[in-house]
Amino acid sequence: MSVRIFTSESNNPWFNLATEDWIFRDMDPSYRILFLWRNADTVVIGRHQNPWKECNLEKMERDGVYLARRQSGGGAVYQDLGNTNFTFMTSLDQYDQEENFRIIIDALAKFGITAERSGRNDILVDGRKVSGSAFKRAKDRAFHHGTLLIGADLGRLVDYLSPAKKKLVSKGIESVKSRVANLTEFNDGLDHDTLTATIIKTFLEHYGEEAEVEHLTRDDLAEIPSLAAHFEELKDWNWRFGRSPDFSHHMNERFDWGEMDVHLETKRGRITEVAVFSDTLHPEMVEYLEQHMLGLKYEKDDLRAFFDTMKTDMPDVAELTEEFGAWLVDQI
Repeated sequence: MSVRIFTSESNNPWFNLATEDWIFRDMDPSYRILFLWRNADTVVIGRHQNPWKECNLEKMERDGVYLARRQSGGGAVYQDLGNTNFTFMTSLDQYDQEENFRIIIDALAKFGITAERSGRNDILVDGRKVSGSAFKRAKDRAFHHGTLLIGADLGRLVDYLSPAKKKLVSKGIESVKSRVANLTEFNDGLDHDTLTATIIKTFLEHYGEEAEVEHLTRDDLAEIPSLAAHFEELKDWNWRFGRSPDFSHHMNERFDWGEMDVHLETKRGRITEVAVFSDTLHPEMVEYLEQHMLGLKYEKDDLRAFFDTMKTDMPDVAELTEEFGAWLVDQI
């Protein structure tokens, strides 16, 4: 047998991306591997993207939407249970993106759907994107993974991939918007189970092989230490946010007690430089901000805790700190 097929019984994106990492880093690359899964409501960003630039993080937190960062490049995507994910992995000398795309396109053809590859990354049906892909190579292996829109809630693409407008300049890769469609528009009898079964069948036919499907669950974390290690890495703040590209954020507001012009520089998701220009009659407030904000995580909870401490440390300007802090946290 030269092929292996895995499916995930979990809808947790950190588990599924950890499984993909485990397959990529730890599996014997002489196998041709297919992995199929789907995630609960999640925004997945590319390896080199800035979540504050790409996502509406506040709305995601309010709605219980996961944020995940994958190992490969590419843009941000919203996924729910109406979206199926696929991964092909093999040795570098056997790696062929065209074969992978052909398997997906041939599987769709079995549902009467005529699809075509477009550019390097996409699969289109009637000119609309139903699948996007990203790729990663190592010295002896490579993977190709992608998404298939089956019955995703496309309205939520706008909700979560439309960040509030900020004066934020990032060195990261920005996503490119495309016209998208669900596959159920072209065959309303198609769902995750029927599509994954057909992809598996097409994969085996393509290589003339037989193989039992290996089903993975969260229980496997206790049985496979390296999988558990990948899971802990991918769910950690330092990977999801701390791996963000450097960026700067400029904010300006006039209060009754003075104007506050704030410039923040961040590196790996933490504030590394603070410059505040102000005509306030309380310069000690500005000095405190510039000295003590350094090293904070660029996130609301860290900043709220910081301003609580600042009010205690500087009781004479506690009311000003309360007003300014509420405004600044809202900008993040």
